[in-house]
Amino acid sequence: MNQKIKSMETDGAVYKTLLESTRAIPWKIEWASMQFTYIGPQIEKLLGWPKSSWASVNDWAERIHHDDRDRVVNYCVAQSKSGIDHEADYRALTKDGGYVWIRDVVHVVRNENGEVDSLVGFMFDISERKKTEQELFRMHKEFEELSYKDGLTGVANRRMFDMIFEREWANARRTQQPLSLIMLDIDYFKEYNDHYGHITGDDCLKHVGQVLKAAAVRPRDFIARYGGEEFVLVLPETTAESAKNVAERCRTLIYEEQIPHENSHVNNVLTISLGVGTIIPAQEDEPIEFIETVDKRLYQAKQQGRNFIVGSN
Repeated sequence: MNQKIKSMETDGAVYKTLLESTRAIPWKIEWASMQFTYIGPQIEKLLGWPKSSWASVNDWAERIHHDDRDRVVNYCVAQSKSGIDHEADYRALTKDGGYVWIRDVVHVVRNENGEVDSLVGFMFDISERKKTEQELFRMHKEFEELSYKDGLTGVANRRMFDMIFEREWANARRTQQPLSLIMLDIDYFKEYNDHYGHITGDDCLKHVGQVLKAAAVRPRDFIARYGGEEFVLVLPETTAESAKNVAERCRTLIYEEQIPHENSHVNNVLTISLGVGTIIPAQEDEPIEFIETVDKRLYQAKQQGRNFIVGSN
């Protein structure tokens, strides 16, 4: 018997040594008292709080970052009451005022009656993993933004326009509010490129894109480069009269920049031509047909001498 007891004590010491030598931090909480009956000494090295300071569940909860606390505590308590093994990621506060990302893996231990007896688990330091995840997320967002941005002008690209216009079309159809579209083209831009060169032409497109941003002033107003020297503005909940005013503002803003264009057949400075349309979409209306209508008006503006606006009236 003594030999058996000694063997058990030896095994226990071995298990304890193994637990306390791992980077994961083992712990145990008695369910009835909500008191820690054990926590690995590694906790002090990781968070700075001495092992002796981990007395109850409250000590654990108070050392969770306030932005994570309610979510994590409510989730863990609910899962534990239900007897469900679970895990949670959260920021654990360090004694010096910083924080460490922790993954807490929890196993619910039941007694012979099937009732919750205790909780045992391991805390893992996942700070490096979180840094990697956050960097990947940042890179993904950056890539996503770049994929919707015109690389030359910095305004949205055609892909983004297609997505925004589809959304605003559906919204206008649902709310029965007017949706307006302006399509515009730089007058005689080929001649501009031929005379000043493509590098100066690219600078001109950038300039025009930035100027046009000032014409779309409301939060949902949207501008994109449609292709080549053509730009498009989407104006939700905008009447035909208001859209015509925005178009005129675009034309005026570009003219006021006084960008030299010696080879223009309209003026000695850069000008634009614009087509404008407004619609309250019915079920039978198609967005592509509306875009084509506005594009035809842009073509009419060019036919009528350029530096001109053609609207619905």
